[in-house]
Amino acid sequence: MQKLGDFKLPHFFSYPPYFTLQPVRETREKQVQLWKELILDYCRSQRVFVIGLDEEFPLFSNPAIERSLSHESREVFLSALVSEGRAEWMDKNHKKCLILWLRIQDWADCIINFVKDNGLEDSVMTIEDMRSGIESRGTELAGIDRGVLIRALKLLEQKGKAAIFKGSSTDDEGVKFNV
Repeated sequence: MQKLGDFKLPHFFSYPPYFTLQPVRETREKQVQLWKELILDYCRSQRVFVIGLDEEFPLFSNPAIERSLSHESREVFLSALVSEGRAEWMDKNHKKCLILWLRIQDWADCIINFVKDNGLEDSVMTIEDMRSGIESRGTELAGIDRGVLIRALKLLEQKGKAAIFKGSSTDDEGVKFNV
């Protein structure tokens, strides 16, 4: 089995036809499903939140078999994730894609579990501490994309479980939890 750093690649990654969009509908559906799962698994394990369609991305080529995904293939696979709510285009031209290996609601649930596990109910914490503080090390929240974190916190705010406080800079924005 091939590896990319510490990430184990699936068997299909060494199969040249999977780097070319398949013309038969059933085969293409299976191909798209495999690529969606691979992209989500890789991004989660490597903490990747943004994929640039025109930028180098380790999954989009396999030097061992001398194959790379075409621009069209990349867009098809990322668009499939977008249609499922597992990714979002960050621009009108579909050049950058935000990968949501957890949906915003799932991130909100993750935050609530983090708050409960760390005894932070009814306490205030900076948003930056949630992303890079001591408590977040080794958790799903470590290094979370700031935009994703803010959206999850706003969802919690709408549900009355959090209150976001604006600071004079992004470094001192905070949140108080009511769980």
